[in-house]
Amino acid sequence: MHPSLEGNELKVLVVGNGAREHTLCWKLAQSPRIGKLLIAPGNAGTDMLGTNVEINADDVQNIVNFVIDHEIDFTVIGPEVPLALGLADMLLDNQRAVFGPTMAAAQIESKKSFAKEMMSSNDIPTGKAEIFSDYNAALRHLERITVPIVIKADGLAAGKGVQVAHTRREAISALQTCMVKREFGTSGETVLIEEYLSGPEISVFAFVDGQDISSMVAACDYKLSGDGDTGSNTGGMGAYSPPIHDLWNSKIETLIRDSIMEPTVRALVQNGTPYTGILYAGLMLTTEGPKVIEFNCRLGDPEAQVVLPRLKNDLLDVMISTVFGEIGSVKFEWDKRTCVGVVITSGGYPENYKTGYPISGLDSVDTDTMVFHAGTNLSKNGVVTTSGGRVLTVVTSGEDIYRARTKTYSNVKKLKFIDSYNRTDIGLIP
Repeated sequence: MHPSLEGNELKVLVVGNGAREHTLCWKLAQSPRIGKLLIAPGNAGTDMLGTNVEINADDVQNIVNFVIDHEIDFTVIGPEVPLALGLADMLLDNQRAVFGPTMAAAQIESKKSFAKEMMSSNDIPTGKAEIFSDYNAALRHLERITVPIVIKADGLAAGKGVQVAHTRREAISALQTCMVKREFGTSGETVLIEEYLSGPEISVFAFVDGQDISSMVAACDYKLSGDGDTGSNTGGMGAYSPPIHDLWNSKIETLIRDSIMEPTVRALVQNGTPYTGILYAGLMLTTEGPKVIEFNCRLGDPEAQVVLPRLKNDLLDVMISTVFGEIGSVKFEWDKRTCVGVVITSGGYPENYKTGYPISGLDSVDTDTMVFHAGTNLSKNGVVTTSGGRVLTVVTSGEDIYRARTKTYSNVKKLKFIDSYNRTDIGLIP
């Protein structure tokens, strides 16, 4: 353990304002070693656990200044944007302990072409893809291939830069969205036209200390806005963990570790971009075996909301061990119960929606149910109001997925605001 992080009364800063960051704060606050917990910028939920700081997550220079001025001992970076902007590098340059990968390592998410080329060079199973920065060249490629295919913006697009095209018209529309209309800004200047993979999808997470990886944990999330996986692509409408046995068992776990996670960590070291933090692999369990859909450089949202409640370890200890290359010495303990989380959104999300509505029922949920805030504000008179598209994630554990989802949905019904919406089929196993 690093001498400066021994003992208690540590000042910890969490960067971000979503439900993932509220969950991180909820788990970190359970550590007896926390002296002060601060969140930049936070939300109404994090305000109940620590002190919110009015600095946006992408305002990386002011975050660095705050860490130095307030002598923060340990910084935890939640979202991908500050990682892609080099916040971890800036803190390390100032000899500050930080949980999260460097800008170069974060390219595994922030630049999909980087990840695809790394996987291709190291025989890590993934869909075949072609990379284009010229719209007309991409159109000509579409004429030579069959649908369905997947169009991906190369850069960050808040989880919305991926379009599965079932027809050529949909494929052309997706290209136009990225390269002509520039709806994702510079993130869509380059696109990947990728092989369509079919099968069940799972999210797999591991703590990585630069060389070694921890035991892994998995979840299943729901990205489309409507029941039955219909509607628009979103940042996530719900999740459950662990996946059912057919999707996650010791055989599948070993296969993913040996063929994907460990080779990826080795490849990043060989590339000169060693990875420290949480590595998230979005995988498709195809008939040919697990294949990578994408990597992310942080915990998922809403997966964090169903994974972290299952962790029995002290999260702060785990993160510090990760940062100082000691993850191999950590024995992880996971609650075997199933955790189900349902996201409540503003009506119209992910397109047009209104905010500023008071939320009622927060004090009426069951004591064993967690409500993690995302798009919420605390007004001057103490009323919690909506401030974003994804507003709350309601999470409950149960002995099986049926009992967990039943309890979660019974509590979803207690939370109300104008024009609220949620999927009704999260955790519903055919």
